[in-house]
Amino acid sequence: MPDLASLRNRPEFWLAAVITVFVIVLSLATPNFLSLSNFVDLTESYAVQAIMATGLFVVLIAGGIDISFAATASVAQYAAALLATRFGLSPLLVIPAGLLVGTGLGFVNATLIHYARVNSIIITIATMNVYFALLMYATGGHSIYNLPEWWSERITFLQFETASGDLVRITLPIMVMVASLGLCWILLNRSKTGRQLYAMGGNAEAARRIGLNISRLQFFAYGFAGFMAALAGLVQANRVGEAVPNALYGTELSVLSAAVLGGASLLGGVGTIGGITLGILMLAIIQNGLNLLDISPYCFEIITGAIILVSTSLTALSVRSRTRSRLVEEAPNV
Repeated sequence: MPDLASLRNRPEFWLAAVITVFVIVLSLATPNFLSLSNFVDLTESYAVQAIMATGLFVVLIAGGIDISFAATASVAQYAAALLATRFGLSPLLVIPAGLLVGTGLGFVNATLIHYARVNSIIITIATMNVYFALLMYATGGHSIYNLPEWWSERITFLQFETASGDLVRITLPIMVMVASLGLCWILLNRSKTGRQLYAMGGNAEAARRIGLNISRLQFFAYGFAGFMAALAGLVQANRVGEAVPNALYGTELSVLSAAVLGGASLLGGVGTIGGITLGILMLAIIQNGLNLLDISPYCFEIITGAIILVSTSLTALSVRSRTRSRLVEEAPNV
């Protein structure tokens, strides 16, 4: 068991402490916050973003970054919706097809990044705009409202009523979110590929020298991100009962904020699934608290932007400090 001193050095410890403070403050400020039904509703509302965050997290661990996941989710969702409504295909074909589209778009990102040798953030910003623009152009921005019942029907795994009379439902989005987090944890902590992704993200050149296949790992990371984005898109359509081309567009900042808030480094090789989960929870609590207190939603955008700014600044300072220390150690004694 880790001692308290080592826990204090982990971002998850401080994030959990901050979440505890927020929960106490919001519970005192509004009586509706600290209730089981509100927590479950909060979890479901952020389930789609949490699923996308797992894919982004793997890319971050590998030393890259992906900004196109929301556009990928939208394209995969709409492609699957067309197959289900226009061609009447069964879920056994529609769901794999949607996931395959997302994975393929992730491979496109990996191909461009690996062979063009351009920074991943530049490539994925470009592909984000291309994917989304092509989707809007091809669809005219029209939503698909006539999803088949097997897709649009609300699936509830557990339902009960609390002592206060509130109805609590554990639905499909929550279960898929839990399964996605579990799959990502197994991948990164119990597989050879996960260890290689951490090694590549920590030092790509050193990983190459010890014989790791960098291109294969890049394709895996971005393909996995595309797969999880597509899964999130399919779950989003189930939540709202329709396929909306721009429903997920604009969620990039909050998902990225959750990742870096949870301790993932924008330089790669650092982060845990526990941290990502806490990061998502933190943002969900902040947004829910602001809504319950009737505070402008623009405040949430300010907070997420500030998280990215502070995280990148601290990362840059940390790298500069480590570089300076290494140079001092390597300098010959005078």
